[in-house]
Amino acid sequence: MITLDKDTPKEAVCQVFENVNTGGVSLTVFELVTAIFAMDNFELRKDWEERQKKYFSDDILSVTSATDFLTACTLLSSYKKGGTVSCKKKDVLNLTLAEYQQYADDLTEGFVEAEKILQEERIFSSKDLPYTTQLIPLAVLCTLLADHNRIKTTSVKDKIKQWYWCGVFGEMYGSANETRYVYDVVGVMAWLDDASKTPKTVQEFYFNPVRLLSLQSRLSAAYKGIMARILKNQCKDFISGREMDFTVYKAESIDIHHIFPRDYCEKKGLPRAKWNSVVNKTPITYSTNREIGGVAPSQYLTKIEKKGQVEPDILDGYLKTHLIDTSDIRADRFDDFFIKRATAILNEIEKATGKSISGRDSDLVIQDFGGALL
Repeated sequence: MITLDKDTPKEAVCQVFENVNTGGVSLTVFELVTAIFAMDNFELRKDWEERQKKYFSDDILSVTSATDFLTACTLLSSYKKGGTVSCKKKDVLNLTLAEYQQYADDLTEGFVEAEKILQEERIFSSKDLPYTTQLIPLAVLCTLLADHNRIKTTSVKDKIKQWYWCGVFGEMYGSANETRYVYDVVGVMAWLDDASKTPKTVQEFYFNPVRLLSLQSRLSAAYKGIMARILKNQCKDFISGREMDFTVYKAESIDIHHIFPRDYCEKKGLPRAKWNSVVNKTPITYSTNREIGGVAPSQYLTKIEKKGQVEPDILDGYLKTHLIDTSDIRADRFDDFFIKRATAILNEIEKATGKSISGRDSDLVIQDFGGALL
C-alpha cells in the first residue's frame, strides 16, 4: 500500500497511479477516474455506491458495473457535445467531473427506464438478460429520449425495441464493443428522425434458421431472447393457467424445461441436437414440471386432465400460448411438433426484429430439421 499525504501535488498522485498500473497491478478505468476526480475533492466511489444502492440493486440493473456506468456517461456526454462520438477507455479517462455531475442523474433515470422496457419485453431477471453490454447503449438512448418524454411514445419505443431485438437475435453484443455502442446510439437517434437512416445493427441483422439447433443452453443471448418472446406471447402455465407475467415469474419459480421430457426422448433414441435445443423448451413453473415427469406428452397431458386440473380444450389453449401444435404433442409426433415450433419461433424472431429470415427452405434446413420451416 502506498500512502500519500493530502498535500501531495495532484500531478504526483496521477503519476503514482500510472506507475502502479504499469507495475502489473490491474486497475480499472473506474479507479483511475476516481483518482482524477479526487483532485477536485469529489468522492466518485461514494457517489457510485450510493447510486448503486438506490437504483442498481434490482435484479436486472445489478449487472451494471461502475465502469459500465462511466462508459455510458462518456457516451452520453460525447453525443451531447456534438462532433465525433466515442467512449473508448481514453475517452472515459478524459471525462470531466463537470460532465459527470451534469449527466449522472439523468443517466441513472435512463437505466431505470431501460429496465422498464426490458420488463415490458418479458426480461425479468439478470440471468435472463441476453446481453449485459447492450444495456449501455439502451440506457443512453433512454436518457437522450427522456426530453419531452419521447421514450414514452409508442412509435419511438417500438423502434428502440426493434433495434434491441436485432442486436439480440443478430448476436452482435457478445463483447464490450464500444464502437458498436457509438454506431447504435448515433444511428438509432438519426433513425428516429429519418426512417431511411437504418442503424447498423438493424441493417446487419442476420439469423440462420439452423442456429436454432445449436441453442442448447441459456448461455447464449438468442436462447434467452426466444424464451422472452414466448413469455411475451402471454404464455400460460399448463396447470394453473396463470399468465407468466412479472408477479408470477417471481413467485412461482418459473424456469425453462423440456416439452418432450428428456427421459422420454432418450428412451426413444431421439437426436439430442433436437430434443435439447431451444425448440423443445419452454418456461413453466417448478410444480408443473414435477407433475409432467419423464413420460410422453400424451401421457402427462392426460394425467393433468384426469386429475381434474384443467379441461382438454382449455389445456389446448394454454399449449398454444407456448407456440405448441396441440395435435402433434397429443399424438407424440415429435418430428412434426419440432418443425412447426421451429417455424413459429422464427416467426416470432421476425416479428421482434421487423426483418425477414431467409433460408427456411434451404437444403441444409430440410436436412437438419426433416423439412422446410415455412
